[in-house]
Amino acid sequence: MKVTELFRQGEFVVTAEVGPPKGCHLEGVVEEAKEYLSGLSAVNVTDCQSSVMRVGSLATCKALKDAGLNPIYQLTCRDRNRIALQSDLLSAAAFGIDNVLCLTGDHTKLGDHPGAKPVFDLDSVSLLAAIRALEEGHDLAGNELVGEAPSFAKGAVVSPCSDSVDAQLAKMERKVLAGAEFFQTQAVYDTEKFLAFMEKAKQFDRPVQLGIVLLKSAGMATYMNKAVAGIHVPDEMIAELKADKEKTKAGITGVEIAARIIRACKPYCQGVHIMAMGWESKIPQLLELAGL
Repeated sequence: MKVTELFRQGEFVVTAEVGPPKGCHLEGVVEEAKEYLSGLSAVNVTDCQSSVMRVGSLATCKALKDAGLNPIYQLTCRDRNRIALQSDLLSAAAFGIDNVLCLTGDHTKLGDHPGAKPVFDLDSVSLLAAIRALEEGHDLAGNELVGEAPSFAKGAVVSPCSDSVDAQLAKMERKVLAGAEFFQTQAVYDTEKFLAFMEKAKQFDRPVQLGIVLLKSAGMATYMNKAVAGIHVPDEMIAELKADKEKTKAGITGVEIAARIIRACKPYCQGVHIMAMGWESKIPQLLELAGL
């Protein structure tokens, strides 16, 4: 089911993210998703996240759909030219996968094959435009498609806590003009910044899901502050993670912090997207604590 329909129905859309395995057996990720994520609106499937080679997002989406879940196909421009991107989109439509999140993608030098040649024939904005062209019944070269045109719920990402809010708003506007129908955000830890951003983003009239990454340790928080653009974990949260190492190691502190953020931001957004980073088993506890 298209997540855009859920937004239109007034549902507070809750999604979570899973990473395909580095191997060809999908049973594990499917069973884990069925156990912990089956009650969610949809499940995002990452596309060789952080430029690490894994089994494909499309294959994993098909397996999840066959298991009764509602997948969101994450599609990056890093590894494919416009021919392959359009072909994979048609393949997704053929499988009945109708939710797509458009991403430019991390550079190959960051991953486990740093010598791989990146493609970046398109970026996330032109990928959205390519999807819109397919929905109109033709490809980017103007050639007509055979039969019924595909139809997707088209998503994009935005970083509301970036140092340059105006730049993020400008990117958001370009994505809206290219066809983006909903947004998922980068991880949010500064609720005041998020609320200020959402006030300005009202002009685009697009549903926005609050991005949540569960903090596993103070070291993880410190690393993200140094290395991940658009993320800032406040000092008081880092101190909270350091205060009781056993509680933090058990995931309790990270879940408590995430639940507080969700409760504070829920009135100002249209959904939540959870990136559990291997802690999918903690998502039900998080949702209960957050009052979802």
